[in-house]
Amino acid sequence: MNSIIFEEIIILLTLAVLAIACLKRFNIAPILAYLLVGIIVSPHALAWIADTEDVRFIAEFGVVFLMFTVGLEFSLPRLIALKKEVFGLGGTQMFITSIIAGAIDWYFSQSLKEAIIIGGIIALSSTAIVTRQLSEQLELNSRHGHLAISILIFQDLAVIPLLVLIPSLSSDEPLLLLPEINTFIKSGIILLLMLAIGHWILRPLLRSIANIRSAELFTLSVLLIALSAAWATHAAGLSLALGSFIAGMMLSETEYRHQIEVDIRPFQNILLGLFFITVGMLLDLSTLLPQLHWVLLVTLLLIIAKTFIVTVLCYLFGATPGVSFRTGLVLNQGGEFGFALLTLALTYNVIEQDTIQIVLSAIILSMMFTPWIITNNGLWTKIIFKKSYRTNRRNIAQQIEKNSTALANHAIICGYGHIGQNISRFIEEKNQHYIALDLDTIRVQEAQDAGETVFYGDPTHRRILQASGIEKARVIVITIKNSSAAKKIIQRVRSMRNDIPILVRSIDESKLDELYSEGATDVIPETLESSIIMASHLMIHLDIPLNEITRDIARARKDRYKFLRGYYPGEEASHEESSKINEHMNTMVLHPGSRAIGMKIGDINLDGRNIVFTALRRGGIRGKQPTPDLLLKENDILIMHARPEDLEYIKVELMTGH
Repeated sequence: MNSIIFEEIIILLTLAVLAIACLKRFNIAPILAYLLVGIIVSPHALAWIADTEDVRFIAEFGVVFLMFTVGLEFSLPRLIALKKEVFGLGGTQMFITSIIAGAIDWYFSQSLKEAIIIGGIIALSSTAIVTRQLSEQLELNSRHGHLAISILIFQDLAVIPLLVLIPSLSSDEPLLLLPEINTFIKSGIILLLMLAIGHWILRPLLRSIANIRSAELFTLSVLLIALSAAWATHAAGLSLALGSFIAGMMLSETEYRHQIEVDIRPFQNILLGLFFITVGMLLDLSTLLPQLHWVLLVTLLLIIAKTFIVTVLCYLFGATPGVSFRTGLVLNQGGEFGFALLTLALTYNVIEQDTIQIVLSAIILSMMFTPWIITNNGLWTKIIFKKSYRTNRRNIAQQIEKNSTALANHAIICGYGHIGQNISRFIEEKNQHYIALDLDTIRVQEAQDAGETVFYGDPTHRRILQASGIEKARVIVITIKNSSAAKKIIQRVRSMRNDIPILVRSIDESKLDELYSEGATDVIPETLESSIIMASHLMIHLDIPLNEITRDIARARKDRYKFLRGYYPGEEASHEESSKINEHMNTMVLHPGSRAIGMKIGDINLDGRNIVFTALRRGGIRGKQPTPDLLLKENDILIMHARPEDLEYIKVELMTGH
């Protein structure tokens, strides 16, 4: 390997790790970290990396994999279900924003080709940042989240014709319709041909490959399909990204879509990171500083104009002023696909270098402000549309109240996903009553159409809980996955009623104690409950008396699952899986010379840490939980569970006391 290339890779990886680690503390997206690294190492700054064609070509594969995953997400049934929002609202937003931005660019550049591309780029928003931020704030399925995602779906689809159009605009000939129409016809033929191949050839081929049960073979086959499709469109005079998108579409209708997403993500993330670094390398700070006033002006106009356009359109399509404004705030930035289109336009010399510098900088700045804007979208909407916001909340509360007036001793279910729906069926089976609250508008509408007592409402708000009849309710059930939101609901409920039982679902045991400390009556961790259920079935097959099984299960639940706490992560456990586990199981051998030999268990200095010695093995015999007065001996093996950082402490304490 060329030593210079190897050194450049080390530099890029080092700076990327440092940038992501630093910016993560401020909740800034990794995309911006990669862009910052590119700006630092570019020939226009420290000049640590040469902006060569080889680097750009490798980086383009990041866009290839990005478009491949977009193709995997392409779902015709979903588009049909959201046709009004996606094609109506999304199409109108894309058209109007493109026309306005393109007209402004044409006024200054007098280039129609450039105006078309700039208009399309400015109309796009950041799918990656918006979906991530909305998901973290539990707003992905809210009304403004639903509208934002619908518009983003159309924007992602609109990238495809732009990818087709840019190469055809590269000639010096005046803009004519015929060549562009021919290009789109050729693209359509290739699309239909590849979809036919996907339906008739790829699906049975993937089944055969999957039946071999080789993960390596399956991943290699997916990579081969994606890159072959990209090569085919490139050979036809179109972009690599178009082919990868079509490949994603071909595979999206197979039963292996989710597995493909998991397999392809590492390649996508790494190569896409390299792509964003090369985008950052495009910025020439020396030429940009004299134009800084233009950059700031374009950024400000971009944020204000897109907020205004999206807000007005959402309102015209039937959304309330508050929801419309929140959707506008969510989508007022530039997007990562804009970088891809700018890079492609630069490759084909369709846009002037000065224009690229200004537009690129404005998109980066707008994306930097996005997490902060989305975080505060609700607060600002309440301030600006105070009356509308309160009226809307009051209307929601009145609708819920109208259906809860006659209820008493009922259950309030917070979250009507799979678990919430199953719980409601058990309640109905016993002729009891419930009211369910959920923030997924589609789910609520479907459930209401089926006659379920489900309503759109946020259970963290006092007025919504009052409307649900919390004063007369018998129990609160919280089934949502997000533990932060669950804690907010518990706090709100406890501020209104201290006596009502609160049952909380938890994905695993990591948040168990936190939820109890907030005021939960019972926390049901899915992993531990699954273990209990399987163990009870196992003990039946082992002919253990039923009364003993019932007693053991009751004791485990009464002790808040202390008997089941802890887990040996093992070498193959992923970092993400390991970090979710609050208490790890571990063993410690008291080798000759260990400080703890001769000490009693109760005399060990735990420094106030939550460390539990669950068992002791001596002479090959394992005993139950040791008593505090048990004297430790040489070669004893202590079994304990605690948080990872506490395990490190106790190991040192038992060995040396330092």
